[in-house]
Amino acid sequence: MSRTNTERLATSYILSAAWIFGLGGLHRLYNGKIATGLLWLFTLGFLGFGQFVDLFLIPGMVDEYQLKLLAKSGFGPDGLPLNQPKITATATRPNPEQLTVKLLKAAHVKGGTLSITQGVMATGASFAEVEAAMTQMLRAGYANVTNDPNTGTVLYHFHEL
Repeated sequence: MSRTNTERLATSYILSAAWIFGLGGLHRLYNGKIATGLLWLFTLGFLGFGQFVDLFLIPGMVDEYQLKLLAKSGFGPDGLPLNQPKITATATRPNPEQLTVKLLKAAHVKGGTLSITQGVMATGASFAEVEAAMTQMLRAGYANVTNDPNTGTVLYHFHEL
């Protein structure tokens, strides 16, 4: 919960306590629930029962009002602008041919040798996708497999690079 949510929650509980002075429903008015806020105000907090139930409902009211304020400001619940498209992992994933080229370029930079993890870091593809592409290049004869003598990491060596 953000600081402003905490402050709004505390203020809502303080306004709810105004029921003692015959001012029920102020917390509802404060959180944008105008119709029920006026109903509570004119019925002494809906005869006290509504005021009591609201003690449990106030956190939800505060969150709902904060989301409405964010939406009016043009932001979603995640804090990102609503009119800005979200980038998904599938939108940035290379197709198999692009993945192969990216892996070969990464291997070239690394002196012709590449691990699966290095391939994932260089391409942004998943471990399964990189391993499948590397295995396909191994079967086609473009690479061979060795192990790093210090760590035991599986390395694909591209002898043409």
